Amino acid sequence: MLKKLIAKYLPVHYFSSSRSYSQDGEDMILKSIYEGRKDYKGFFVDVGAHHPVRYSNTLFFYKRGWRGINIEPTPSAIKPFNLFRRRDINLNIGVGESRDTLTFYCFNEPALNSFSKDVSEKIVKERPKYKIIKEVKIDVFPLAEVFDQYLPAGTRIDFMTIDVEGLDFEVLKSNNWEKYKPEVLLVEENINVDEMGNSRIYPFLKEKGYVFFAKTLRTCIYRLNSAG
Repeated sequence: MLKKLIAKYLPVHYFSSSRSYSQDGEDMILKSIYEGRKDYKGFFVDVGAHHPVRYSNTLFFYKRGWRGINIEPTPSAIKPFNLFRRRDINLNIGVGESRDTLTFYCFNEPALNSFSKDVSEKIVKERPKYKIIKEVKIDVFPLAEVFDQYLPAGTRIDFMTIDVEGLDFEVLKSNNWEKYKPEVLLVEENINVDEMGNSRIYPFLKEKGYVFFAKTLRTCIYRLNSAG
């Protein structure tokens, strides 16, 4: 009798919680979007994936049967992805507006690695504990070409997360928006909500049919207007 009363007034799910793997809880915002779709296993794209576990916006979903494409130019990162993300397509390349081979600046904190010389030099100047430890040449491809080659036929992208340390807008511009249109977009942009009028990304995505949906400390989240 006591057990029944406890179960009635203190259901087990009241004590359950989900672990976030994102840097600022972005995966929990995504969870709120998709949790109503019972047993749903979707597809994600992570541009600037960094690591299969640390600061990952996708691991929460991978653990629930999702799969996707992880794109990370840091040469040493591809082995952990191939080990821990065996269902995923893991690409050791960069993404940019055109095919090229660019200098990639690698820091003692890999999350800061970037193709942007200006961003990298600013980090070194303003945050002395971070140092550029090496520069490597990395092949870069437009996002549209990556999808043409690697996105499984007939696959819809549920969400795409972009974190490329200063070149996020260039990544967005390299997509074919008529052909590839994720339902949800997460884009790193260090901007306050009341300053969205100064953003290059906000009007660009609005023109593509997206609405501003949510924000964390470092990330703006957009959703297709037709997604509901």
